[in-house]
Amino acid sequence: MHAQTLKGQVALVTGGGSGIGRATALMLAAEGARVVVMGRRLEPLQEVVAEIRAAGGEAHARQADLQVREQLLALVQWTEATVGRVDILVNNAGLTSRVRNIRWIEPDDWDAAISVNLTAVYTLIQAVLPGMLAAGRGTLVTVSSLAAVRPNLLGGAPYGAAKAAVRNLMGFMHATFRNNNIRSTTILPGEVNTPIMDTRVRPPSAAERAAMVGPDDVARAILLACTLPQGTTIEELVISPTLARDQGPDVEISRWLGAPPGTPGAPSTAS
Repeated sequence: MHAQTLKGQVALVTGGGSGIGRATALMLAAEGARVVVMGRRLEPLQEVVAEIRAAGGEAHARQADLQVREQLLALVQWTEATVGRVDILVNNAGLTSRVRNIRWIEPDDWDAAISVNLTAVYTLIQAVLPGMLAAGRGTLVTVSSLAAVRPNLLGGAPYGAAKAAVRNLMGFMHATFRNNNIRSTTILPGEVNTPIMDTRVRPPSAAERAAMVGPDDVARAILLACTLPQGTTIEELVISPTLARDQGPDVEISRWLGAPPGTPGAPSTAS
């Protein structure tokens, strides 16, 4: 059995019930971290916890809504009181809008994307920061997106804007708290084969998904950022599929989704 590099550390993972969050929780636990997985739906979280415990690890499931500040503060308070001070925060959960074109995005959809992808990250970082500063160490990892640096209709206007903003926020954290021995890492994945793909106007085919980055691939990058010696920080990591696919047709579908009937130039199928 290899030495567990994160033995005894407490890791909080948002969106821990599926995709990148689930894979990350499993890998952190295998390295000895005591993991708290958080998400909106309790059942998937409990399945991840059961899998970790079956392998001899420690894990806890906590249900919370990333758009409700009070629930996030309560999550951190519960974690610190029950499990321990948070050593590792993985901001993984994300939300995209159904309508991608800024011409037709409703305010509620815009607000939800900004709330989950940006504001929740600020709330959680602010909540765990005092404990990390008191301990003189900590690791913050946020999953942004390639949409932050290559925005287009595929990710959509609010998603790309929020992911760019959170990348900037993590840059602020690195510049401001690196000398407090707090590491801040931003992961920028391209297309990842996770359940968020089901929200696409045209969900990718099985063959297209197979060529994408896998959740485990991103989780391994997060694990690397967490397991390197504390004196080393991965500031930013871009992870892309090796094979490029033609996204043109999907971009065109996204261009017109949400267009009112009779919009000039819109195909008859747009709605």
